[in-house]
Amino acid sequence: MTIGIWVLGDQLSAQQAALQSVADQKAPVSVILIESLNHIRERWYHRQKLVLVWSAMRHFAKELRQARWSVTYTEAEDFEPALQTWCQAEGITELRIMQPNDRPFAHMIQTLRLPCPLTLVQNNHFLWSETDFQAWAKTRKRLLMEDFYREGRRRFQVLMEGTKPVGGAWNFDAENRKPPKAGLNPPPPLWFAPDALTQAVIDKVESLDMELYGEAKPFRWGVTRQHALQVLEEFIRDRLPTFGPYEDAMLTAHKTLWHGLLSPYLNLGLLQPLEVVEAAEKAYHDRHLDLNSVEGFIRQVMGWREYMRGIYVSMEDDYPTRNWFNHTQPLPAFYWNAETTMNCLHQVLTQVQEMGYAHHIQRLMVLNNFALIAGISPQAIENWFHAAFIDGYDWVMQPNVIGMGQFADGGIVASKPYAASANYINRMSDYCQGCAYDPRKRTGDRACPFNFFYWDFLARHRDKLKSQGRINLVLANLDKMLTEELQQIRQHAIDWHREQGSGESTS
Repeated sequence: MTIGIWVLGDQLSAQQAALQSVADQKAPVSVILIESLNHIRERWYHRQKLVLVWSAMRHFAKELRQARWSVTYTEAEDFEPALQTWCQAEGITELRIMQPNDRPFAHMIQTLRLPCPLTLVQNNHFLWSETDFQAWAKTRKRLLMEDFYREGRRRFQVLMEGTKPVGGAWNFDAENRKPPKAGLNPPPPLWFAPDALTQAVIDKVESLDMELYGEAKPFRWGVTRQHALQVLEEFIRDRLPTFGPYEDAMLTAHKTLWHGLLSPYLNLGLLQPLEVVEAAEKAYHDRHLDLNSVEGFIRQVMGWREYMRGIYVSMEDDYPTRNWFNHTQPLPAFYWNAETTMNCLHQVLTQVQEMGYAHHIQRLMVLNNFALIAGISPQAIENWFHAAFIDGYDWVMQPNVIGMGQFADGGIVASKPYAASANYINRMSDYCQGCAYDPRKRTGDRACPFNFFYWDFLARHRDKLKSQGRINLVLANLDKMLTEELQQIRQHAIDWHREQGSGESTS
């Protein structure tokens, strides 16, 4: 009798539940990792994401062999035949897999025809289990992130003094919204040169005869747990002390600012959320760091990240199809090629092409914001986010894009739509400097599309938006607008869509 363990590409931890389930087994154990080409044909994935996942898988397989596990690493067209062949060759009598993070994959594995029983082991890569989140959710009228975050702080005793939060407040977000200023000099991020294993993956990805996105080189991400721990150490030492104040800022010359770039490693399992949170809390106490920086970072990990996953596992199967505003415009071609005269979008999209990464405000207030106010299909923009970002997965992108970014769930995740004019981008970035458009104009030759789309969005959806109390002040300003100007704004929006056409892919 041999127990098989199937390790998925986002479960690369020696402490993951399926591997741990056989820690005391006397029966033989065999492990398999599979690179599936069919799986990556689902959408136009970023080449660097493929390099990251496959190289991390190959390095993890090497580490398991060094730890004396019996490991098979397979490059295959599809999962089912690879598993069938391996199960028969190894004499597998039971196949175990840690519960997948993504629903479509979980549904797919239940349909596999295998020569042995399949056992799902509860996922242990999050602070909150599905059962625990759903038990908490049942006690709430609304699933507010702030309530969830506070409960998490209490539950895991993070930044707490007894029953009270350290510093007397739960949230220091008001101190973390400074616009950029001249002379900011954040430390450079920690990057790594590809080794032979990673270079082989880069060569494979570059040779694939299929539609993909972005560039494979230069590839500088870490691909092992040791790399991930070094990135965490560097962040805690050099970036966390000044992380908070400018975490919402955007600068052309400093793409990553003080952000940790930890999400790809967390989402692969190379780092665990509790060790990241504990490292930040320890630095706060040992080095007397500013609480607004430490709390702001911890909230991103044990607040937003855990909350988004909880929303994902709690929603009905129709959640990814929701479209509260009934937006149906196709995704513009520039999301794929970055060829747009709007400098903010050009800068962020070029950055994503190059490295598969943008920080949370670039994602929310530039990429998502434009898609929302321009009436882009939420499914189209969510598909793009999933494909384009190196840390993108179904469980991450559905609540972040369908819920928070596009408000397509009608307010489950966000308390109001995150819609903004060019004024926000002009205040929080240097992107408007030298742009073809004037961030102060909403009509006329140099009117910024963020401006006329913003007011057109408010006008189109006024009846729905008036039920969202936090936006009534803006609607009052809309009501003061002259009919003639509003007509010009509407015509700008119509003309823009007509001139852009569609570069959308449903890949």
